Amino acid sequence: MNSRACWLLCAALALAGCDKLGSPNVASSAARFQGVDITGAEYGKRLALTDQDGVARTLADFKGKVTVVFFGYTQCPDVCPTTMAELAQVKKTLGPDGERVQGVFVTVDPDRDTPAVLKSYMASFDPSFIALRGTADQTAAAAKEFKVFYAKVPGTTEGSYTVDHTAGSYILDAEGKIRLFVRYGSGAPALAADLKALLAPA
Repeated sequence: MNSRACWLLCAALALAGCDKLGSPNVASSAARFQGVDITGAEYGKRLALTDQDGVARTLADFKGKVTVVFFGYTQCPDVCPTTMAELAQVKKTLGPDGERVQGVFVTVDPDRDTPAVLKSYMASFDPSFIALRGTADQTAAAAKEFKVFYAKVPGTTEGSYTVDHTAGSYILDAEGKIRLFVRYGSGAPALAADLKALLAPA
């Protein structure tokens, strides 16, 4: 996915979140979070897919942890591996608190991302990360629920393709409520700060 497309998608999504919340709520959280505060958004409430071990999963499975949800695919050349590696790095820097952070990768390329491929991919970042996969219809429904864009782009050889997709992560708090949208490229320090804020006692 080219950088301009990523920027446009993220900017549009961030603006949509601000419109839904209203400026007072966004302004009051400006000093607390580095990412885009989407607390109270009416999307990102449901996710029901199968993980890399064939186990049916829903968002309820991750309650008690701060969950970072990212939509991507394993053959993504840059955005996806960078995002997952950064999350794994931040999780380690949090020490014991990192055990309360759950990474969730949702593939937008279920044709190529088989359970075996996803299992190997997650293991290369953090064995605790969960990859979710569904049918084409289930994938579309999950993406719609999180307002995620994705589309196949034909490659240079017959049958080859890449997938353009929203380049950003969603963070849900320990109660399973969507709280933040983190733009791709925000950096590990910003992500760490936001996770610490959500992990802190209320």
